[in-house]
Amino acid sequence: QVQLVESGGGLVQAGGSLRLSCAASGRTFSSYVMGWFRQAPGKEREFVARISWNGGSTYYADSVKGRFTISRDNAKNTVYLQMNSLKPEDTAVYYCAANRGGNYYGPFDSWGQGTQVTVSS
Repeated sequence: QVQLVESGGGLVQAGGSLRLSCAASGRTFSSYVMGWFRQAPGKEREFVARISWNGGSTYYADSVKGRFTISRDNAKNTVYLQMNSLKPEDTAVYYCAANRGGNYYGPFDSWGQGTQVTVSS
């Protein structure tokens, strides 16, 4: 089992930026595909971005493409989500997730507790 702890959420004005971090436990972090998801009030959890084990491949939801960047530092067991040009519709709880199976498009099976991001207009 891997433990994931998100940080970096907060309140920001529209057009602003935030960087989320997710620290993972365990010695096999570098083999995991990592991802970010979000859930807005009254809505289902939705995919935001994913990154391959070595950071060489990334994939984004259309709604964040060009504004958000996912990255990772395997030496620090940490994955990041840089969020720029934030919009009120980005307001949600953001979750870090791990796909331990190795398949880039496989399911995520470990989740963090989430961090709140609120974007004011």
